[in-house]
Amino acid sequence: MKFHHISLRVRDFEASLRFYTTLTGLQIAKQFSANGGNVAYLQNAEGETEIELIAMPEGQNFEGKGMFLCFASEDVEAVHAYAVEAGLNPSPVRNPEPTAKYFYVYDPDGVSVQIREYKA
Repeated sequence: MKFHHISLRVRDFEASLRFYTTLTGLQIAKQFSANGGNVAYLQNAEGETEIELIAMPEGQNFEGKGMFLCFASEDVEAVHAYAVEAGLNPSPVRNPEPTAKYFYVYDPDGVSVQIREYKA
């Protein structure tokens, strides 16, 4: 068994779509309207990472408390610079151990997103 995808109920579909595609580099694999709302599946180039964004006029939205999403990056400093430039208010880059450094930023719905660089 393997993890397939995570679904996030979002308030502002376009803002969330823009956030995840620009910050993480995920691309729209499938997008459609359903039940008066919008749905998009975002994937990396290999199709191994997938997030489903769901914006429905009715129903509960995810509040992001008590968890975070972590994305691996080969250049956390470059992604951090982009997040600063884009006005996303990222945390400082942390380097708690020689093999990893990371920062956090919040998506439009308050979900904590970690961008992490792993080194051997």
